[in-house]
Amino acid sequence: MATSEEKQELVEQIKGPRYYHITINGYGGEAAYMSISKEAHEFWKPICEEHGDYDLVQYMNCDDLEECEFENIDSVPEEAQFLHDKDDDNYKRPWYESHTEFEHSYGGTYDSCYFSVDEVEGIEYNSKTIAEVVDREDVTAFNERLGEETEWTHEAVEMGSCDDDPEGVEYIAQLYSSEKGCFFDGIIETVGEFDPKKLKFYTTEFLNGEDTITSIEYDGVEVDNNGGDTNGKGYYASVWKN
Repeated sequence: MATSEEKQELVEQIKGPRYYHITINGYGGEAAYMSISKEAHEFWKPICEEHGDYDLVQYMNCDDLEECEFENIDSVPEEAQFLHDKDDDNYKRPWYESHTEFEHSYGGTYDSCYFSVDEVEGIEYNSKTIAEVVDREDVTAFNERLGEETEWTHEAVEMGSCDDDPEGVEYIAQLYSSEKGCFFDGIIETVGEFDPKKLKFYTTEFLNGEDTITSIEYDGVEVDNNGGDTNGKGYYASVWKN
């Protein structure tokens, strides 16, 4: 028979604190949205419509204009060089740090991701796994399952959207880096066992129409994302009139 000290120790182990490692994996990406001039739009729009986005991707993704390997154009006129910052010696900024950027997104796509939860010994990186709690469950399936189990008194996903009509922006350029891998890696610290009804995913619909998972909460507290590990699958670019 267990002693009172052993029983108390067991109670403390059950109560916590306890640590749960949560990850989100699947498909998603990073996107930058920036304001461009009418002249830049009028140069790039017909090229993309006739030849696709290859040359626009080249311009937006190369470090130096002279290094761009265009297929359908010989050069980019000055008025179409929207990544060049005239206030900074005409420095060509990276697409992800544009001086005219008004929106930026990064994360896994809501309907293309799954999550896993493991109980671990502590908050340190590579802490030993104690138990597997959730094994690669689709976020969409989890929301449906939890909704049905609670007769939709609880939903695991809250969906929002960005401003689809940004003030003062008439012409827009976007570059999207499609990626695959881990988009979220965090630790939940709690008392007691992991309760799936306390887990909530927040998504944002960005201008490309995709619902991106932007944050996670557990029991009303946002879980810090310690960073992921993804592989690039390709770049896509476009311009349009707002």
